[in-house]
Amino acid sequence: MTKWVRRAGLLASAGSAALGSATAEAQSPVDTPWFARIDVVRGDAPDPATIRGRVFDDRNRDGRLDAGERGVAGVKVSNGREVVKTGADGRYALPVRSDMSVFVVQPSGWRVPTDRNFVPQFAYTHKPAGSPKRMRFGGLAPTGPLPVAINFPLAPSKAGKDFNCAVLGDVQVYSGDEIGYARDSLVRELADRGGTPPACLFALGDLVGDDLGLIPRLAEVLGALKVPQWWVQGNHDYDSDADRDADSSDTWRRDYGPATYAFEIGDVLFIGLDNVSYPCGEADNRAGTRPFCVEYPQKSYNGRFTDDQMAFMANLVAATDPAKLIVLGHHIPLVGFDNRKEWAHQTQNAPEVHAMLAGRKALDLSGHSHTLENLAPGDSFEGWKQAVGVTSLPFRHVVAGAVAGDWWGGDYDVAGIPMSLQGDGSPRGYIDMRVRGSGYQLDYRAIGERPEKAMWLSVNTPAFREWAARLLAWRNADRKTRDPVPPLSVQDLPDEKLLTPADLTAGSWLTANVWLGDTRTKVTVSIDGGTPTPMERTQAARGEPGREGPDYADPFALQRQLTVARTAIASRSGIPENQGFIQGRQERHPSAPPQPQGSVADHGSHLWRYRLPGRIAPGIHIATVSVRRPQGASSKESLVFEVRTERPARSFRFDVWNAFEDGKRVRE
Repeated sequence: MTKWVRRAGLLASAGSAALGSATAEAQSPVDTPWFARIDVVRGDAPDPATIRGRVFDDRNRDGRLDAGERGVAGVKVSNGREVVKTGADGRYALPVRSDMSVFVVQPSGWRVPTDRNFVPQFAYTHKPAGSPKRMRFGGLAPTGPLPVAINFPLAPSKAGKDFNCAVLGDVQVYSGDEIGYARDSLVRELADRGGTPPACLFALGDLVGDDLGLIPRLAEVLGALKVPQWWVQGNHDYDSDADRDADSSDTWRRDYGPATYAFEIGDVLFIGLDNVSYPCGEADNRAGTRPFCVEYPQKSYNGRFTDDQMAFMANLVAATDPAKLIVLGHHIPLVGFDNRKEWAHQTQNAPEVHAMLAGRKALDLSGHSHTLENLAPGDSFEGWKQAVGVTSLPFRHVVAGAVAGDWWGGDYDVAGIPMSLQGDGSPRGYIDMRVRGSGYQLDYRAIGERPEKAMWLSVNTPAFREWAARLLAWRNADRKTRDPVPPLSVQDLPDEKLLTPADLTAGSWLTANVWLGDTRTKVTVSIDGGTPTPMERTQAARGEPGREGPDYADPFALQRQLTVARTAIASRSGIPENQGFIQGRQERHPSAPPQPQGSVADHGSHLWRYRLPGRIAPGIHIATVSVRRPQGASSKESLVFEVRTERPARSFRFDVWNAFEDGKRVRE
């Protein structure tokens, strides 16, 4: 016998609202907050093999399908594999899967409700028996029988075809203190930017660092921006004690939402995907290319889209207007520069994704490596073909850096937040994605810097290269056996912007670390107002192995990364965890002399250099570096350097001072 939960309006006749016919409530690009849940009708489903429901215009904003509220036609709804469009009355029907998320794809011109932390409410999790075992962070409770209906409320949105989205690489907070760092950097920065708020936050995984109990507080902190926050799951966001990949997202699904989904704003389709297969196994190694997934004694992860996700993407793309821009968002890069030799840190079925999007306007966004990488169509690096079968890129791939930078490492800045320069030298920050129709512009916003700042400038001198080589060799030695005191510190490095004729003759380069530069970026330098001269990009991206070492390093970043004084902080408080240095889930190290941080910029995908002439007249000189990018803002910045026949004393000249005595003042 079928039991129905009757409610006014559920079975009532309703009109239809055609997709795209939403009427703007006011001439403003900012939507009024709308807090509601989806409408789940409990009871015995008449057909246990089919889930049904309606997508409707929630006129009274209560989240419930009421009498007189119209269905919305042509809206995409999915079970994580199949994709259907609603009929003229807003109705849909989908096959039931034993473990699935049923969700609506927010259509252009409309919006889904959010909770009070501005987390979108657009999905229902169906896992009748819940997680198969007790897990550290609770997993997923049994969801019970299939509902009678799942109805998805929509409301007209003021977001049009022109909007901004803040793209966040790894926020990766491991502790309460680190949530405070995110609050006082990213959230404060976005709150202070002024102008129209972003239409979305698109966070590309590793929101937390293994402690999934931090998700609710982090969501509340980010929710202070009052912007819908669409999250993607990363390898530090899953249940690490799960025994199957199918269960490793259970706590995430309980506390945030589905691990696979999509939404539209204007002429853009965003697709959010969990491409971390954990624990990886036979399915990952079925071609024999991922033996670590079956041979390692410990659980491992692999970058791979599941068969269901590949089917979902194919079905979604087929149902999407070819004129729209398709933006993929996932955690592990399809391919990357920093991890070009690491098979598990690139996506196994990247070629199939490329083929699926052939002929479409597409952009790929990822995180994971805590580096900023802007890889243009046609780029290629050694290692891609062997690792995942990619020879060159058919469309732009961007690794979005990290809000956490180098895992909240490095010395404290003036705001009391770890400086945390990333492994390619770029600062903590986020990508400002400015969309105009189906076109876009990407600019990197360094947190704590003026919005238009786009690069670090420095000088690579012979003294710097010698200093960096010695410290890097010590850094790479066994920590247990090496001298606990580094061979050099930042105080052993002479002023790199003061050059002698010997420095110029031996080779000194002006360096420009252009954070979101790509192979199509034009970088020139003008010395003292002279004719601009092209600078050389250190990585050609034409299939070669990456170049690394002091010759290809960013001196600006390495000076701050190789001697971190925060490691020496100690007190008499008696509180063990306040002594020395700890980062993330690593072991605490006792107070020690300045040490290198976890990753250092001895290589990077966006460094340019210009060899200074062997002869430059002594005196003060100004180098002005100009940057033009094909899909981002232009920028310009100057570096002031000196040429002296001899290097002056670095510190106070006590010998000169002490050669004379100050006389006593004589009263007249």
